[in-house]
Amino acid sequence: MGTLKPLVIGDLVAKHPVIQGGMGVGISLSSLAGAVAKTGGIGIISTAQIGFREPDFKKNPLEANLRAIGQEMKKAREIAPEGIIGFNIMVATKNYASYVKKAVKAGADLIISGAGLPVSLPEYVAEAAEEAGIVLKTKIAPIVSTVKSAMVICKLWDRKYHRAPDLVVVEGPLAGGHLGFSREELKNLGVDTSEVDLTYKQADYDEEVKGIIRLVKEYGDKYNKKIPVVTAGGIYTHEDVLHQLSLGVDGVQVATRFVTTVECDAPEEFKQAYILAEKEDIVITKSPVGMPGRAIKNPFLKGVGEVPFRLEHCYQCLERCDRETIPYCITKALVNSAEGRTGEGLVFCGSKAYLATGLETVEEVMNDLVGEN
Repeated sequence: MGTLKPLVIGDLVAKHPVIQGGMGVGISLSSLAGAVAKTGGIGIISTAQIGFREPDFKKNPLEANLRAIGQEMKKAREIAPEGIIGFNIMVATKNYASYVKKAVKAGADLIISGAGLPVSLPEYVAEAAEEAGIVLKTKIAPIVSTVKSAMVICKLWDRKYHRAPDLVVVEGPLAGGHLGFSREELKNLGVDTSEVDLTYKQADYDEEVKGIIRLVKEYGDKYNKKIPVVTAGGIYTHEDVLHQLSLGVDGVQVATRFVTTVECDAPEEFKQAYILAEKEDIVITKSPVGMPGRAIKNPFLKGVGEVPFRLEHCYQCLERCDRETIPYCITKALVNSAEGRTGEGLVFCGSKAYLATGLETVEEVMNDLVGEN
């Protein structure tokens, strides 16, 4: 049996120190999040274009997405009535405040927020509870990638809201999807941004993680509470988990490993893209909004820039998106993949997606991660 300690976030206690990372569009919804929560981890639903299956999504994307937040939370709760279930909400989302408030009102145990610094998150969750006439129980966690970004958010929340985070998620350079690093920062950490990750200065980033832990402890001491720190990015095996815990973190956030589970909300074609991927197929690409992202090389990515792109419909997804200059619509690209047309879409993944060899159950993955096989 494993001997890993539970992950404690205030009054929330997860049996296993494993948070399942939020993956949009349509990859981590109620089925995956509910299954992870049921096995003793923390299940996370991604709000990124969460309502893409709603009949009015194209016409009213905001309304469809907000409606789906409530629906997916309800279904996840039915799977894991006693489990810990939360949402990942990108700061870059257009109408960000509306998503946060809906998640609180839907009963989220936790909101994890990145893709920008969630400077106003405390304000939005407090307003949501007040509007709904409920006691605020939702825990909040910023995603940071450096000591500098952790310091900015902790200092700002301290000064403006007189509070500290309930949890801090440290997302490293081996993560999937949009990354919290510039291309220059990735290169400095030894990540080959032209093609595949050939080298990685793990020891250097380990020191960054330790610096974040020290900083977060200062704010925890100030507010007389324990603020757990979890790391994310490139965590696939039990050995990966043990390495992260050896740095002094309280838990890990794992996304890619859960994609190839039976319970994952992704279509079979998406899961097969992971299973069939070789190491050299995993590349750093540029998102339409300028951020580096990690994805599987496929016909869609090879064709970007070769064919003139004309935006036919705007799904109102990201705050900073120049419709005149984008090489493709990221919502359309991600929805295509979420609907099984992976050759016509963007397949985001973590650096170790190529390790997938077949489907597993969430319980099997969890047992392997925590060493209880």
